[in-house]
Amino acid sequence: MKNTALITGASSGIGKELATIHAEKGGNLILVARRQDKLNELQVELEKKHGVKVSTIAKDLSAVGAAKELFTEVESLGIQVDYLMNNAGFGLVGKFHELPWDRQMQMINLNMISLTELMYLFLPSMVARNSGKILNTSSTAGLIPGPLQAVYFASKAYVLSLSNAVAEELYDKNITVTSLLPGATETGFAKTSGVDKTAIYSNPASARSVAEDGYNAMIKGKLDVISVSSRSQKIQLSLVPFFPKKMLLKTTRQMQEEK
Repeated sequence: MKNTALITGASSGIGKELATIHAEKGGNLILVARRQDKLNELQVELEKKHGVKVSTIAKDLSAVGAAKELFTEVESLGIQVDYLMNNAGFGLVGKFHELPWDRQMQMINLNMISLTELMYLFLPSMVARNSGKILNTSSTAGLIPGPLQAVYFASKAYVLSLSNAVAEELYDKNITVTSLLPGATETGFAKTSGVDKTAIYSNPASARSVAEDGYNAMIKGKLDVISVSSRSQKIQLSLVPFFPKKMLLKTTRQMQEEK
């Protein structure tokens, strides 16, 4: 397989594991993240180990206009993107009115706007050749409102809704859009957002297992895949619609307060 996958947030965590899985299957890669040094390390590792072609683009997709810049750079490389994996994202813990607005705006730009624009820019060529796959990393956080991570949870609900809607718009095309909904996962995300000290992260899944769930679901063309560390967590999530909303909000808030 020589399908080329473009992966954002590719230098660590779930994104790095997605890149590794694709390379293991013989696929070429365009890796995108902020740090060029980390991208270079991964490029050397994957090319040497799996004999695939890896291109890297250092880009901060939380910046205004960055998605269009990325698309233009990929176009200039003359590489066809067969799989688009929008994985980059971050969260912040704290009360909505107390968190810095500039950081919340960066989160909105990264989690929602850049993801949306990259889909918008890459989809026309997929439609023209009637072939392509998109994997968007949402979160189990997208299933509920999230006090103390209000914007993050809302952004992931947006990703889930957008992905499902566009998937249905493409019902008559050989193109699929899959949402990956990880629960707590062993990545740098937890430390960056501050949730590593909360009850939510008491039993995180490995980044590799989450990436495998997402990648396999994308290949099969599934709409959604929930990836958590235990069956009990899946059962709890399935019961969410039946909980009174005030109880759900209180429980979610308490789980995100530091232990």
